[in-house]
Amino acid sequence: MNGRPEVRITEVRGHVLLAPDSDASLTSSAQDSFLVVIDTDAGVTGVGEADVNPWIAKACLSAPGTHTMGRSLQEVLIAQDPRETDELWRRMYIGSAMNGRRGAVIHAMSAVDMALWDIRGKLAGQPVHELLGGPVHERMRPYASLQPVGTSFEEYRDSLCEWAARACELGFQAVKAEVTMSGPYAHSGLHESYDRHTEVVAAVRDTIGPDVTLMVDVQYMWPDAATALSVLRDWEAFDLYMIETPVWSDDLDGYAELAASTSIPVAAGEWLATRWEFEALMDRGRIAIAQPDVSRVGGFTEAMIVARMAEERGLTIVPHCWKTGVSSAATAHFAFATSACAFIEYLPPQLCVETLRKELAQDNIRIDGGAIVPPTAPGLGVDVDWDAVRRFEVG
Repeated sequence: MNGRPEVRITEVRGHVLLAPDSDASLTSSAQDSFLVVIDTDAGVTGVGEADVNPWIAKACLSAPGTHTMGRSLQEVLIAQDPRETDELWRRMYIGSAMNGRRGAVIHAMSAVDMALWDIRGKLAGQPVHELLGGPVHERMRPYASLQPVGTSFEEYRDSLCEWAARACELGFQAVKAEVTMSGPYAHSGLHESYDRHTEVVAAVRDTIGPDVTLMVDVQYMWPDAATALSVLRDWEAFDLYMIETPVWSDDLDGYAELAASTSIPVAAGEWLATRWEFEALMDRGRIAIAQPDVSRVGGFTEAMIVARMAEERGLTIVPHCWKTGVSSAATAHFAFATSACAFIEYLPPQLCVETLRKELAQDNIRIDGGAIVPPTAPGLGVDVDWDAVRRFEVG
């Protein structure tokens, strides 16, 4: 096509990975992974990752289709040109629409799309961000994404403060604290008052000082906007850059109420799939900061559309990423190609307990003076430890 040598997809594999020390009671999706590997007849292989239940994702990828509206992703891809990312996204979306359109199928598509862009970059000898339009930032600010450990209030608070202090020692100029000791995803079964949550936020702010950017993720803790506002009024004193997912994702009117009533910028979107869900969150939910996750929203192809939507509306992009080095690298490429992006979420291997984050893949992200510099290796630039893939594969 267009004078290019022919390249065709020969095989699409999905790997279900699970850390041997995983704990299903924890609220951390970095304990598992769904890794997609795409081979071509040019000898070039691409990798991608989805942040979704990996067994479900594997079914989306490879379960035999029985009609034209419910095909597997895999059968759409075989023998196709991997460089035709827009067309393959369209075919996967239409071919799986009765089963998908949102949710797990789109999340699985994210891993496929990521792998296709990895192949495109390797074939072109360019990093993915160049193919997305080229870097629009010379440097990108990462924030250390911190999830504490412990089963008591004191352990939780002290662990989070310790992580925050270590992040500053490593040169991070921004941190995001998970402060969730109540609600549907309360850490380790804790059930603490909102006043104690305020105490934790205050302790983290005291730990990092006034000059380090502080963000807080409460993981849908509050049942409604009124409850959220009763607490956020106290948190306005802590100079927060954003409050992440304060209420349920589908409570668009609640998000709009929060946006109109607190000085803290409201951020959401980590779970969303496709531009259409983000359109509702932006226009009806009135959020200030959109958080597409490349491994959930539909891969690079869809994430770039969401980024353009945010730019058109004057909104900020702070992409979500809570997975292994494969997704971290993908998020960095997306961020460098997105003018509205202000920060990149980064799960430092030195500041987490997740085995897969530490052992599955090296993202090769280089942090210099507290900022990430653009990747230079072709494709994603990720080094996957294939021994680790074999060691952690369970399906």
